[in-house]
Amino acid sequence: MRSDLLPAGPVAMLAPGEVEIIPGDPATGMLLLCDHASNAIPAEFAALGLPLGELERHIAYDIGAAEAVRAMARATGAPAVLTTFSRLLIDPNRGLDDPTLVMRLSDGAIIPGNARINEAGIAARVARYYAPYDAAIDTAIERALAAGFPPAIVSVHSFTPFWKAAARPWHVGVLWDKAGDLAKSLIAAFQAEHDLVVGDNEPYSGGLPGDTIDRHATRRGLPDALIEVRQDLIATPQTARDWGLRLARIVSPCVAALGAGKPSRPSG
Repeated sequence: MRSDLLPAGPVAMLAPGEVEIIPGDPATGMLLLCDHASNAIPAEFAALGLPLGELERHIAYDIGAAEAVRAMARATGAPAVLTTFSRLLIDPNRGLDDPTLVMRLSDGAIIPGNARINEAGIAARVARYYAPYDAAIDTAIERALAAGFPPAIVSVHSFTPFWKAAARPWHVGVLWDKAGDLAKSLIAAFQAEHDLVVGDNEPYSGGLPGDTIDRHATRRGLPDALIEVRQDLIATPQTARDWGLRLARIVSPCVAALGAGKPSRPSG
């Protein structure tokens, strides 16, 4: 692991600002995303003034999500794009005009390194972290479209078991803005598992203008779904991989049923 970075999970050779890209077959009909894959912060930011223990919390990244996405990619053969930086630096799942793009307060924690950031500081983080991830997603989508396989965009996140002392009962949730066929199909498929409490647009609404799904799927008219897994279920590498395999088993038929991945006329 590079000594100048905080722990970034299994892909420690990538520096924050680089993008983890897992090559795959566009004929699978989907592109997997992980917006909050890492808690890595370069040493120059001095952990944004936070105790290192805070960076192990959900405020810094989506615990377990990256390992689940890697397992999904291996199981399905689908391409995947993952971040390599903490959302505390800048949140790639926000629009550029969103006031929470750079968080100054998150789940009760004040972020000292963000308290006085100005527009120039935000622009620098956009260029260094946000924009490369955004461009990598665009490239993956355009590659699939050029090959004649319009992809369904499937983004995987995790959520905390409690919010302000209230327990969250859901094991998994499917978030949507305009509930399309993929979201509806996934909700039904998760419910058919019988051992899962499934959130329909829970634990929060999927309607967030400018977020990753909006920028890359909605605006292109591509099928999409944002899957949220409760983080205590994927808190270890093994349980995250197990859930990744379970998601692969459930998601792939739902994508196939849409006709996503069926050849269309290549562009160009």
